[in-house]
Order: sequence, then structure tokens, then C-alpha cells
Amino acid sequence: MRNGTLETVDDRPAVRLERRLPHPVERVWRAVSEPSELALWFVAPVEWSPTTGETFASMEQPGEVTEVDPPSVLAWTWGGEAFRFELRPDGDGCVLVFTHVFDDRDQAANFASGWDVHLARLEAHLAGAPLSEEQYLEPLVELTDFYSERFGIDPEIGRRAIAQFHPELITDKQ
Repeated sequence: MRNGTLETVDDRPAVRLERRLPHPVERVWRAVSEPSELALWFVAPVEWSPTTGETFASMEQPGEVTEVDPPSVLAWTWGGEAFRFELRPDGDGCVLVFTHVFDDRDQAANFASGWDVHLARLEAHLAGAPLSEEQYLEPLVELTDFYSERFGIDPEIGRRAIAQFHPELITDKQ
């Protein structure tokens, strides 16, 4: 979707992405808060209720739910970073705003492109047409390059991160 922005939250860099979804807030709330739904599109498995103050671990990183206001706000910390979903009704659908707060500004393009593809996977899940890993990761390099230029970051930083986890996406022609 390419609408990610780089902002500052609590004196830390933050990536913010917004989506208008043709689904009611309550449906999207289930997709962003219930572990069985998250498992179908999210970056990592999460086992939570979620309730404010609840602790959890995912991919060996500790986390804590910091705010829950169903069906409008879900926020948590995980691995020293902060994440937040905000939902608001918009006509017959809703607007989702996702924010990721972190420490290393050089990772902003990498995070923005990653969340962009995961939110595309969420949209496909909500539409009943799930994307395979190959399908949703296909635009990752192009998005990383786009966000690197937008944010004024060396694109090689994001490409190295992609090569570490998905070397098949990095080719000689890129």
C-alpha cells in the first residue's frame, strides 16, 4: 500500500501505517486480537487473552499488553519495542492505524516494508483469500527500497535484513 510514515513517538522512531478496510471494526478487532486469527497473518504467534498487564512470550521475546479498549485499541510491548493497533468505524468498514515504535532509525524501511506486507496479508485474510508466504513476501524488496528512499535510509540495510531471513528474495538483478 506504501502509505507508511516515519514519525517520532516518545523520542523514538516509529513507523505508522494506515488502512481503510471494508469490514466492521468488530471483525477486524477479532483478526488483530485473537491468537487463532493472528496465526493466519501476523508476524509471530501470540498467545494472549489480551488483557492490560498480561505478559506473554513470542519467538523467545518477552511482551506485555499495555492497553486494551475493545474494539478500538490494542497496544503491547515486545522485545523492547512498542506496537499499537487503533480501529475506528468508517462508513460500512473501518480504519486501522498500526504503529511500531523502536530504537534504531536505520531499521525504519525494513520495519515499514515488513508491516506493509503483513497488513496486506491481513487484508487478504479478512477477504477470505489468504496469501501464501511466497505471495505476501513477493513485494518485500521493492517495498524496502521504496521506504528506504522515502525515509532517506541506505537501502542495503533493509536488503541485508531480507537476505538474513529470506535470501531467496535477493537476486543479482536487484
